[in-house]
Amino acid sequence: MAVQDISYVELFTQDKISAVDYLVTAMGFTRVADSVEVDRSSVLLRQGGVQMVVTSGRGIWKFLDDYGDGIADIGFTCDDVARTSAAAAAAAAGPVRIERGNTVVPGFGGVTHTLLPPVDAPAHVVPPGRNWVPTPGLPADGDGHIKLLDHVAVCVEGGRLGEYADYYRDAYGFSRYSSEYVDTGGQAMDSIVVRSSSERVTITLVAPDPGKDGGQLDAFLERNGGPGVQHLAFLVEDIIAAVRDCREGGVEFLTTPAAYYERLADTFQEGRYGIAELQEAQVLADHDEWGQLLQLFSRSPYERNTLFYELIQRLGSRGFGSSNIRALYEAVQRDRLSAG
Repeated sequence: MAVQDISYVELFTQDKISAVDYLVTAMGFTRVADSVEVDRSSVLLRQGGVQMVVTSGRGIWKFLDDYGDGIADIGFTCDDVARTSAAAAAAAAGPVRIERGNTVVPGFGGVTHTLLPPVDAPAHVVPPGRNWVPTPGLPADGDGHIKLLDHVAVCVEGGRLGEYADYYRDAYGFSRYSSEYVDTGGQAMDSIVVRSSSERVTITLVAPDPGKDGGQLDAFLERNGGPGVQHLAFLVEDIIAAVRDCREGGVEFLTTPAAYYERLADTFQEGRYGIAELQEAQVLADHDEWGQLLQLFSRSPYERNTLFYELIQRLGSRGFGSSNIRALYEAVQRDRLSAG
């Protein structure tokens, strides 16, 4: 009953045209197919080993009313669909249903997991059960910056982090990879990273500390109508070039104060990139015993200011250090306060 890969992530949106344009023009995805159903229509996008489905239509209005634009489904390939489905049902996830001939199980909030059989290249196989029509004149696979979906960050209610981690263990065979508690004084964030046995699916669960003042995670839960995907982290091989091209395409990234880079000089060993280069691009840096981790977070392009995106480059780093998690929290908090 082990999950192997993420086949696709599906974004429900009220404005499919704008959502597709953002992902194609600003982030470098390629439109590969379209599907039209009775109550919804979808566009399939690809880049590297990442597949995204963008869907709109009256059939998803309830999700949009409850949660706004956001990730509604994460397709898992697993070694045994029937056993994984049974394990999810036993873990009290909720009712299992069949949609388009596929097994669909609840995940968190309004997000589901479609369970799919294993394939050799899951991110290059169209999601089954839909009438996909290939895009005319589809170009060969390009050389976009995004290579893989590094991790999915999920924000859940305070005090329930362990429950969700246990659910992904019991239902999908994930194990706890790391955990971190970040205290910023009046606010705090708790996190648990869970990872599939294949090591190709990583979910970062984050939650506010209910014993502290309300902060950005509480605000996310309110805007999102409950738990949901906070961000998708895309792995790139050259973050400076990726940030430059995405910024030119229209992506707005969070800003970082100059004092951050002054402090960074005490701990960061310059190698492929120098501190001045990182500061010019506004890229954050962290390290662990294996190497360096570079990242930058976008502003949310969606009306409710929920889902956003991350570009991440790993120069040997395997983990999610405290500086990394704190950097995300502080960057989003700064942007939240400046906007308010």
